[in-house]
Amino acid sequence: MVSRRVISIIILASTATLVNADNQDTGSLVNITSAEEVEWGYLNPLRGVLSPGAADLWGDRTSGNATGMLVRFKKGFESPPHIHNITYRGVVIEGMMHNDDPSAAKMWMPPGSFWTQPAGEDHTTAANGDTNLIYLEIDSGPYLVQPSDEQFDNGERPLNLHADNVVWLKKSDLHAINADNVQITHVWGSTADMGGSMIKLGAGFEGELMTDASEFRAVVIGGEVSYDAHDVEEPKILKAGSYLESTGRYTHHLANSGDGEVTLYIRTNTRYSVQ
Repeated sequence: MVSRRVISIIILASTATLVNADNQDTGSLVNITSAEEVEWGYLNPLRGVLSPGAADLWGDRTSGNATGMLVRFKKGFESPPHIHNITYRGVVIEGMMHNDDPSAAKMWMPPGSFWTQPAGEDHTTAANGDTNLIYLEIDSGPYLVQPSDEQFDNGERPLNLHADNVVWLKKSDLHAINADNVQITHVWGSTADMGGSMIKLGAGFEGELMTDASEFRAVVIGGEVSYDAHDVEEPKILKAGSYLESTGRYTHHLANSGDGEVTLYIRTNTRYSVQ
């Protein structure tokens, strides 16, 4: 099978706080978990320190529910060939990652790259950075690792999208992007139902991301952003690996005071606007 191509992606930061938003719809909530507050365990607890580290940002990977998690790998890690019972998506936050057929030459994906791994397809995963961190997302669980001899074809095909191959749009009808220094790319699903996109906030950006979604989740993939919202006592600095979610009509205030771009990965079931 031909080696797959790679892409770049995004992750958003947060800070463990539950806020009731009086100026939003009744029942609207925001939940923030900063990278520093993430509670780590092992992707495969039976292997202990030989296993990649893992932390659920939302959901529960051992249940039948959709889940988003962080996974970190040591330099030189390479899994044996294996399959998964479910399809997953991965976004590189730190380091250099490879995910492909066992016989494929290494194609290292840098931060901002994106891949999908179909259920049942034999593959290996490797890491080559001094520190390696990804955001991994499933639409249903549990997340299981199974032997290669149980491989099957579920009809999906893999995708490796290198960060350098991502097509970024400026003001776009994908979502209502009205700010001049914001870019967006859509990576899976639908803007009208459920899908994933990445946005880049340019240096000096200060504005609002508005949503009325019943499910809105964001992960900081690169850079750090200052976050504020109604009833948040003071702005919070969210670094890569931080997480943010809201339900109902909500306005998220974001500011990038750094010299570089901030990249966010967003999963939501309706369109959002940035201005």
